[in-house]
Amino acid sequence: MTIRHAPITRRGLLRTGAAIGAGALAAGALPRAAFASTMRSWPTVDALLSGYVEGRKVANMVAMMGQGQHAPVSIAHGRLGLLRDTLADSNSLYRIYSMTKPVTGMAAMILVDEGKLQLDQPLADILPAFAEMQVQREYDGAITEDNLEPAVRPITIRHLLTHTAGFGYNIVQQGALAKAYMENGIVPGAISRAAPPGAFGGKPAASLEAFAEALAELPLVYQPGTRWSYSVSLDLLGRVIEVVSGQPFDEFLMERIIVPTGMVDTGFQVAGADIPRLTDNYFLAGDTLIPVDLAGNSVYLDRQPFPYGGAGLASTPRDYDRFLQMLAGYGAIEGKRVMSAKAVALGTSDLFPDTMDPADSFMANYGHGAGGRVGKGATKGEYGWFGAAGTSGLVNLTSGLRFSLYTQYMPAQAYDLNAQFQQAVYADYAAAGSPAA
Repeated sequence: MTIRHAPITRRGLLRTGAAIGAGALAAGALPRAAFASTMRSWPTVDALLSGYVEGRKVANMVAMMGQGQHAPVSIAHGRLGLLRDTLADSNSLYRIYSMTKPVTGMAAMILVDEGKLQLDQPLADILPAFAEMQVQREYDGAITEDNLEPAVRPITIRHLLTHTAGFGYNIVQQGALAKAYMENGIVPGAISRAAPPGAFGGKPAASLEAFAEALAELPLVYQPGTRWSYSVSLDLLGRVIEVVSGQPFDEFLMERIIVPTGMVDTGFQVAGADIPRLTDNYFLAGDTLIPVDLAGNSVYLDRQPFPYGGAGLASTPRDYDRFLQMLAGYGAIEGKRVMSAKAVALGTSDLFPDTMDPADSFMANYGHGAGGRVGKGATKGEYGWFGAAGTSGLVNLTSGLRFSLYTQYMPAQAYDLNAQFQQAVYADYAAAGSPAA
């Protein structure tokens, strides 16, 4: 079901948003039957989306909400681009960037479940080049002998899944390592056919194998297993998956997750015939949306040198909701089993190593599973991640609630959209289950 409402004023959005408190997040215990009977009512979510679109902060937004194995509700506002006529909907194609990470993480969990990988297996068992890593003494400092020391423990598969291996990221690092990553093809993903701004530039390595070999030559920013450091570790995990499985990473992803889950429009490349459904992507400069990747000239129409396991997929709201539905079903969707329940339960649990530094700020608020954030406290049971162009996808394994948001602007941090969307979903979720509803 798709809902399209008349425009709601920004004043109304602010009034509704002001009523959302942290207490709304406690709705995770809402009975499933109560929620299922009121699936159509998402006024706070609708107000949030219409406020962003009517205020021209974005060109479009689509939200998907569902629970358990129930069909989702979609709310859509706006058009595929500021100068386009086609309305966005649940079958529109979006660059989901880092929402690729949970898909890659679950692919690894399939191999763990089959005994082909182990969580605490040293990475060097599979990729020997990572046997003797060096670590920067000063975080993000110089890449010189006096600023390097040996890693005190081996990098493991667990570390790759949870961003605790100590690797860096172009979009995070500011020092010499960021430059070295770019010069050696260790780039976060494809943004545009034109030269993209800042950290999004650089020519990628020629293959996943070449990517891994180049990464092994550069130092870590943290000692393995001590800090959450957002990184290229899920891209490297793609190389691990293809070595262990014996087939190309993208083929493994298609064969074991994407096709059996029924994700018919998800992949690392968009076909020319699908250009009319592909959204435009924008770079936010102040209050101005500047086109950075228009559908007709999108870099997603090109075959990339290698599949980015950390940020490479394009998908639709309908498709990614099916991935979340499969997780909500503990590996099963519409009676078909894609993963074992054990693999999903493990992959959506907190996998942080016991060597973590108690001062780690991420760990103080969240856990981390297989490529996705794990909730604590009021959001316990929640798993998922976010994309660099403002997308997000989460599922609560306790309640079965799943919710995802799609839009296209960069950088995502320019708006506090992820938190606003999560609060709006839980506010409506709580209201739907109240006795007065």
